[in-house]
Amino acid sequence: MLTALLFLLSAGAIYLACEYFVNGVEWFGQKLSLGATATGTILAAFGTALPESAVTFVAVILGRTPEQKDIGVGAALGGPLVLATIAYAVVGVALWMNRRRLQRADNLVRVAHGRLARDQSWFLAIFVVKCGLGLVAFAFKPWLGVLFLAAYAVYVWRELKHSDTAPEEEALEPLKFQPKAADPSWWWVAAQTLLALLVIALASHVFVKQIEAIGIALQWSPHLVALVLSPVATELPETVNALIWVRQGKERLALANISGAMMIQATIPSSLALFATPWLFDAPLMVAGVLTGVAVIYLWWLFRRGQVDARWLLPVGLLYGVFAAYIAWHYGTQL
Repeated sequence: MLTALLFLLSAGAIYLACEYFVNGVEWFGQKLSLGATATGTILAAFGTALPESAVTFVAVILGRTPEQKDIGVGAALGGPLVLATIAYAVVGVALWMNRRRLQRADNLVRVAHGRLARDQSWFLAIFVVKCGLGLVAFAFKPWLGVLFLAAYAVYVWRELKHSDTAPEEEALEPLKFQPKAADPSWWWVAAQTLLALLVIALASHVFVKQIEAIGIALQWSPHLVALVLSPVATELPETVNALIWVRQGKERLALANISGAMMIQATIPSSLALFATPWLFDAPLMVAGVLTGVAVIYLWWLFRRGQVDARWLLPVGLLYGVFAAYIAWHYGTQL
């Protein structure tokens, strides 16, 4: 009962904190004079990716056993898979379900298609190198972690260089901590954003622990929980952010947040794992890499077309089901 209660309370806390976070981070981006899309790809993505990066850091840098380090490697592969499949599918479902409330005559996703297509191609190039390194062993491999950090720095520079503005339907809502202020102060914007981020981090930690406890109670394989359920839990803030923004008719910010988080997951956790582990993949990790690549190629193709129906985002969600089924079969045969 305690586990179930903590599970529900932490999930509710994540959603409520994300409401305050997305509101605060939009004002934060305006205060920094960032482009509207850069607010999602850099500020929002970096903030919500901190908990997952912390999990990887603790596992691979502070972990004392090979099993603990393997958790970090799994997180570095599981995060991008969740974002490329479940998160995009959630955006598609939310847009389709809210089309009447948003007074949309069609199901089209209103985003900068070319920019998102470029993001997918950037991610895919980095991800292919990342997975390729997991198949070979050589002495100087750990030093290549620096290249992933450099790749993310270049991505941030590119996002900051290309500024854009939000359309009228994406007008800022009043800051929740200062609802009557037309131009809230820096202090209140920073306080709301950082406090919401802290609550997200703490609630996410509790949520992941309850997921693990539920898995043990149901006698599921620890590997099944670590590779299938935990990544979904750790990527919950990005998914919830996307859901909130879509409900507000701001799918451009929602997809920018997911795209930016994918770039972080492809670089920073991977660099940490390269520094501290052999970075060699077993069969489940290779399957995760292949399915992520398939999802990203499909998304790249969609956005390259220049017109995306929200319902076309749904199929990528099925790929995570394929991964879960494979993991259940793989470890089930070893029992």
